[in-house]
Amino acid sequence: MEENKNETPQSEEKKDNQKADWADMIKVKDDAAEKTTEGTSKVLNQEEIDSLFGHTNNTTEKNNINESGVKAILNSSMVSYERLPMLDVVFDRLIRMMATSLRNFTQDNVEVSLESIESMRFGEYIDSLTLPTLLSVFRAEEWDNYGLISVDSSLVYSIVDVLLGGRRGTAAMRIEGRPYTTIELNLVKDMIDLVLADLSTAFDPITTVNFSYDRTETNPRFAAIARMSNAVIVARLHIDMEDRGGKLDMMIPYATLEPVRDLLLQMFMGERYGRDTIWENHLVEELWETEVEISASLKEMQIDLGEIAHWEKGSFLNLDMDKNANITLLCGDIPLLSGTMGRKADKIAIRVKGKAQKDG
Repeated sequence: MEENKNETPQSEEKKDNQKADWADMIKVKDDAAEKTTEGTSKVLNQEEIDSLFGHTNNTTEKNNINESGVKAILNSSMVSYERLPMLDVVFDRLIRMMATSLRNFTQDNVEVSLESIESMRFGEYIDSLTLPTLLSVFRAEEWDNYGLISVDSSLVYSIVDVLLGGRRGTAAMRIEGRPYTTIELNLVKDMIDLVLADLSTAFDPITTVNFSYDRTETNPRFAAIARMSNAVIVARLHIDMEDRGGKLDMMIPYATLEPVRDLLLQMFMGERYGRDTIWENHLVEELWETEVEISASLKEMQIDLGEIAHWEKGSFLNLDMDKNANITLLCGDIPLLSGTMGRKADKIAIRVKGKAQKDG
């Protein structure tokens, strides 16, 4: 009886400890379940949804931050214009030539600057246009495809004001809410023709291409020259005429540049992959100085091995040849020349008739 009384408190302590451990485990599980339910039941607000899809309402943030979310994933497969290094050379030549041609066209001080070269989708570029704007479609005849030039309203009115004798130092008058007149369209078309001529000249060091004016549109829907998801290159130019000026965008789809893509991939003008002209010229010069051994084949005939075995010193081999028979000159096993055998002074010579005819 005494032993049972002594063991009872210890067993009760063990039971109490087990109950405490079970209570702690249940509490931990409840805390984890509460955390998971809180995480799954969280509702995203509008700002977080916009960030997820890569949109923002702040215009300054659009220009400063990189694309994120779903929009960044969609545009990650686009080809960057930096993979076509020769485009930088083309547009540098273009702005220099445009500055000269527009000075002669307007008889005014004109400065042309390249603001940026961007790679985007065609639909994204169309959505970024600020209306009203003039959209001029041009055609690359050799490449059989199209491009687009957009002229904003400030540049349109500035060109009209300069060409029609507007005073310097005064901003061009803008009349909003009306379509462009025929005179304005014709004046801008003359400027577009100059830009396209300069663009053709800028491509001359790389390839010959002629860009021709096709049509002018004021509605972006009628200027769709590619699918909305197609990748395009947009060069943004700024034309400054003292206190007047505006922006001109030149959009070229990647599909238009595909015929000359290999040429635009060059790192410098005239680059040739896998070729070294200096080594080629050196190899040609060394080949001309190389000495080779040439042998003359008088005649080929078949002789039995038994007859050859009876040959001795002083034996004669009758070739049965005519004096005008052709003799082949060989370098190793390669036939080079053919001619006839004769004598010059006290030496046997061969007069060359021409190149040897290869069998077959």
